[in-house]
Amino acid sequence: MHERTFRRWARRFESDGEAGLEDRRLGRRSGRAVAGSVADEVERLYRERYLGFTAKHFHEYLKASHGYSLGYTWTKTLLQRRGLIARAPRRGAHRRKRPRRPMVGMMLHQDASKHVWLEGLGPLDLVVTMDDATSEVYSAILVEEEGTISTFQGLAETIAAKGLPCSFYTDRGSHYFLTPEAGGKVSKDQLTQVGRALAQLGIEHIPAYSPEARGRSERMFRTLQDRLPKDLALAGIRDVEAANRYLREVWLAGHNARFAVAPADSASAFVPVARPSGAMFCASRRSGSWRRTTPSPGTAAGYKSRPTRPEPTS
Repeated sequence: MHERTFRRWARRFESDGEAGLEDRRLGRRSGRAVAGSVADEVERLYRERYLGFTAKHFHEYLKASHGYSLGYTWTKTLLQRRGLIARAPRRGAHRRKRPRRPMVGMMLHQDASKHVWLEGLGPLDLVVTMDDATSEVYSAILVEEEGTISTFQGLAETIAAKGLPCSFYTDRGSHYFLTPEAGGKVSKDQLTQVGRALAQLGIEHIPAYSPEARGRSERMFRTLQDRLPKDLALAGIRDVEAANRYLREVWLAGHNARFAVAPADSASAFVPVARPSGAMFCASRRSGSWRRTTPSPGTAAGYKSRPTRPEPTS
């Protein structure tokens, strides 16, 4: 309590005794108080349509869909006071976060989270490709199980839209890396299809050795697991094909506008691709072993023959 406030309360006590310490606002309603009917309508909407939403998520929908103008703090306090959401526990000491890359395109994260994303279906994998500098999501794909195909699809969408990134940060899943010993270091000599494609494109592939190392992706998936299933349910989406179309055409723009941050440097580290289709082909074909042949009379010197060991395409 400030010294001046203490003196004022002391004077009230000296002149009026304990009665002077009573709250003089008791029984009087503030002129800025929100009408009870408005509070009841907010509670009704939450109970009937948005039950289970966080206060922030609920407040966003109120503003976007119901012409709501009241602040987030008042909305959260109302929900807590009426027992609709619990107060968040106090947070303890936080592990220090790794600084973001300063420019977009310097590092991309790709990770997947298995969750019941669609009501009525079993757990599915959501494969997300995200920029480290801004947390902007470039690609989000729902599949039955993550693997080489979903990895290439996320890469292809990102390269076609942005260009070639400098590095690609992933976990040590078997479609990303070969790990000779369980829990050990990844092999730098034996590459997977994904590893070979990244090497051909000149993209550094960086393995993560713990969930904490992928903290930015883990925090993003906590947010998505809370919000995305509710968004899909409100949109009436029940199948994977419609969900992927919604993610691509509607959700990506709204999510990035809400959660992406500005990079420290406005320049871009993406390398433009003159022919995106060529990059896509390079990122989807397995390399073969070629041998140089002796030219026949009348032919151009130094041509390459067919591969000696043809390998299948992915």
